[in-house]
Amino acid sequence: MDDGARVGDAWRRRWDSLRLFTPARIDGLPGAPFSVPSGTTVTKDQMADYLESYAKRFGLPVRLYVRVRSLTRDGDGFVTDAGTSADHVIVATSSHGTPYVPPFASELDPAITRLHSTEYRNPSQLRGDVLVVGAGNSGAEIALDAARANHRTWLSGRDTGKIPYPLVYWPPFWWIFTRPAFRGIAVVEGGQPLVRVRPQDIAAAGIERVPRVAGVQEGKPLLDDGRVLEARTVIWCTGFRETYAWIKLPITDEAGRVMHQEGVVTSQPGLYFVGLRGQRSLRSSLIDGVGDDARYVVEKIAAAPPALRATSP
Repeated sequence: MDDGARVGDAWRRRWDSLRLFTPARIDGLPGAPFSVPSGTTVTKDQMADYLESYAKRFGLPVRLYVRVRSLTRDGDGFVTDAGTSADHVIVATSSHGTPYVPPFASELDPAITRLHSTEYRNPSQLRGDVLVVGAGNSGAEIALDAARANHRTWLSGRDTGKIPYPLVYWPPFWWIFTRPAFRGIAVVEGGQPLVRVRPQDIAAAGIERVPRVAGVQEGKPLLDDGRVLEARTVIWCTGFRETYAWIKLPITDEAGRVMHQEGVVTSQPGLYFVGLRGQRSLRSSLIDGVGDDARYVVEKIAAAPPALRATSP
């Protein structure tokens, strides 16, 4: 089930210039590689169209315009507020559930344009000097968008480092990262290392790196070093929080993280996850890892006692 009008709309709703970090060689799903050169960094719209064509090619019964707001137990199975029931449920909403902005964001002057990265589309939304909060991949790419549109741009946050792109996706290295020894270490607090954008790209665009935003002073963003910025636009690239309040079952720990074993929620027989960061390997939250993790979950379902096998989608 998906709440979009078309398969892939979750990608279509992202900013216009977004491209995947991974090369096309590892962007395809099982049974249908991307039909572009292997080193291509595909656009978000190409990815969306690929998912739509994938569903059509394999006759996947995707139910569109359906938003599930609650999942509860019904005997040995589950029921949703959308009127569906099943013996098994696979949650594939990833770890990027709810956009996060710091609590003090509401104290900014209402005259300042404020956007989360999920709301940003292109520079036409920007006014005056731009502050991008969060120096991970999204922040760096959106800051470049703003600078190229001739906006004075600040990029706030710690240096997250840089991984060797595209070398990291060269088969020998990527094979190593898929090994069981690397399971679980993908969960990293703070911004992720830059992949495609290089620190020198940021400097060359005239973007000023500044410390993290510590709060608000007289309606303006206040930096850790005490400076107050006269930004007219603030873009929050501060990530997401895992939120599973819609699942009316005790499946999270005190920090709100799903308690699972490689995607299997052992406390709730029949409930599974796919796409969580560090679920089974470094690849679990990437398209490249979905196939392996999905196969693992389906095998668990197939091996379940007859009374617990899924009988409805």
